[in-house]
Amino acid sequence: MDEKKQIIRSFIPKVALKPMTEEAFKAVPQNFLTEELIGITKFPFRIGRESRVQEVKGQIVRVERPKFRGSLPNNDLYLVDRGQRLNISREHVLIERVGGEYIIVDRGSVCGIKVDEEQIGGDGEAGKKRIIDGDTIHIGCNSTPYIYKFIILEDVWQKAEGKADLIACFEATEADESDKK
Repeated sequence: MDEKKQIIRSFIPKVALKPMTEEAFKAVPQNFLTEELIGITKFPFRIGRESRVQEVKGQIVRVERPKFRGSLPNNDLYLVDRGQRLNISREHVLIERVGGEYIIVDRGSVCGIKVDEEQIGGDGEAGKKRIIDGDTIHIGCNSTPYIYKFIILEDVWQKAEGKADLIACFEATEADESDKK
């Protein structure tokens, strides 16, 4: 039972990023989106530019990443930067959880990030800031179209009561099954 609870918890997003512009939505691989949200289940969560793209019939498309045995990717999420001027660095930003807080870190990108209106990093300098539920994250230069809303989900799961809680639903289902035996 505890093993199953742990498995379920590993699938439940702790936080989510919601694309706030059409360009931000299109930059995300569709397999990363659930109900138009990017669910984040583990930390640190690294985001960078997809550098393996090519133009096909006027459209920018991803090229399959080569798979090297034993090598880990540099990012958890690769965004396709479709702009004439690149906004997203290959290793741009990461979100980490420290204690009960979330921290966004610019990884030394050229354009930096903005959290709401505060500039973090840029010009190759790293920077970091605590982020809270509802913060708006701009990945790239001032005119970047890559804007995401940060949504904390973890507290919702912790406060959920009764059958609204997925774990409670799992336990109730298990109890129902044992009653049938």
